[in-house]
Amino acid sequence: MPHPLVTQLRFARSEFVRCLHGVSAEEGIIRLMPMNCISWMVGHLASQENFYWVWMGQGVKLAPELAELVAFGQPATTPPLADMWTVWREITAAADPYLDTLTSGILQTHPLWRGEPRTESIGTMLQRNIYHYWFHTGEAHAVRQQLGHTDLPQFVGEMETAVYRPE
Repeated sequence: MPHPLVTQLRFARSEFVRCLHGVSAEEGIIRLMPMNCISWMVGHLASQENFYWVWMGQGVKLAPELAELVAFGQPATTPPLADMWTVWREITAAADPYLDTLTSGILQTHPLWRGEPRTESIGTMLQRNIYHYWFHTGEAHAVRQQLGHTDLPQFVGEMETAVYRPE
C-alpha cells in the first residue's frame, strides 16, 4: 500500500485532470495575462514530477527538454496541449513505481543532487508537489472561468480514493 502522502499526490493529480476535462487544444494555449496557459501548467507539473521522482529519484532522464520549455523563470511558452498531456502521462507513469517505494523512513531522508544533499527532505518535496498541483488546479479554474467555461467542478471530488489513514 502506498504511503498516505503518495495517495494524496495521486488524488491531487486526479483533481487536476478533472479540472481540465473538456479544455480544447485551442483553449489550452490561450494565455490570459498574467497567468500562464493551461498547456504550460500541465507541462510544468510534469516537469516537477520528472525532476523529483524520475530523474533525481531514479536517475532516468526522461524528457530533459521539458524544463527549458515550462520551468519557472523561463520565458513564457504556449506548447501544444496534447503534447503536454502525453509527456505528463509518460512522466507520471514513470514516477509511480518510485513513489510506491516511499516509506516514512525514506521520506525523512535528503536526496543527493550533484553530490550534495538537498535542503528539502523527500517528504517535503512530496508535500511541495502535492501543493503545487492544488495551486495550478486553482489557477487553471481561473483561466477556464475567464474563457467562459461553465459547469466547472465546484468542490473537491470523490474522496474514496484518498481517505485519511494513519501511517
